Amino acid sequence: MPTADELFSAETVGDLADRLTRARGGAGAAHLRRCAGLLDGLTFSGRVAAIRDAVLADLPEDFGGFDTVVRTALEDPGFTGWMTWPVGEAVAVRGLAAFEPALRLLAALTPRLSSESAVRPFLRADQARALRTVMEWTGDPDPHVRRLASEGTRPRLPWAPRLPALIADPAPALPVLDALHRDESEYVRRSVANHLNDISRDHPATAVAVTARWLDSPAPTTAGVARHALRTLVKAGDPAALTLLGHSPDAPVTVEGPHIRTPSIKVGDHLVFDYAVTNTGDRTAELVIDYVIHHVKANGSRTPKVFKLLTRPLAPGERWAGTRRHSFKPITTRRYHPGVHRVGIQVNGRPHGEASFALDT
Repeated sequence: MPTADELFSAETVGDLADRLTRARGGAGAAHLRRCAGLLDGLTFSGRVAAIRDAVLADLPEDFGGFDTVVRTALEDPGFTGWMTWPVGEAVAVRGLAAFEPALRLLAALTPRLSSESAVRPFLRADQARALRTVMEWTGDPDPHVRRLASEGTRPRLPWAPRLPALIADPAPALPVLDALHRDESEYVRRSVANHLNDISRDHPATAVAVTARWLDSPAPTTAGVARHALRTLVKAGDPAALTLLGHSPDAPVTVEGPHIRTPSIKVGDHLVFDYAVTNTGDRTAELVIDYVIHHVKANGSRTPKVFKLLTRPLAPGERWAGTRRHSFKPITTRRYHPGVHRVGIQVNGRPHGEASFALDT
């Protein structure tokens, strides 16, 4: 993903200032132009907040005037991409007192770049009122707006404020998912699956029950939505989720390995290991084969992280063997610590063996 200074550069802010100036009939955007020179050293969220505040300072204080400027800007095809993200955040500040018109403006903005983050203050302010508009979006002809209905209401949307009320009780947003889980757009269906996966982290039984209801009357795409929606539960070995998807937790298998080829590695290297799985039963087994890295933490304890190997059927007596290369290249979302790590194989949620390897920074 591009860095914050690439997404919200001085050039981007200057471009936004030019386009809003034209939308205002030549009126200036002095605060935005000043902001363009004050971004160095700011994080992603810091840049968004600074640009948002400059937009609020430059555009009319009354929401009607603000709405007119933004909608005029939307007539310009170049008013698009990341420059529109802080504008959506400005809508969330100025528009709370003009609730439905502000939500309609976010729906108009979302085809340029998703307004999923900007919807959330409205849900936190008055969830029932916001959901009435969100449900209208599920029937919109534009897939970006339909996706906004699902993505904007995700309880644990990454890089956005969480929705504590929907984390505690996801039921009010379930009609949104019911309306969209068979959507013609894969873009929308994937958001639905991600939303239900969010729910599964706090309410696994609810996620399984909703998926089971969808599978009772499936579209050709429903099985794929179900697998993606329950992926966290499958990795966690949840018996109800595994059984619903046809993966018996008690599948009769034997596992060889993991046999580690690289017993000592450094950050930046690859862990390489072999494994094999054999179906010892008398009928075909539908298997989800994963591996688990037990990372060493700063305090010396270990924390597991599940990674997918493959999903496939194995006939009676069939053996599947493979080799996996797992990268320990530095990433922003995980810090590696030196010490003895472990890797294990997991089949249909059940652990089947571990081996150790040393990681040095």
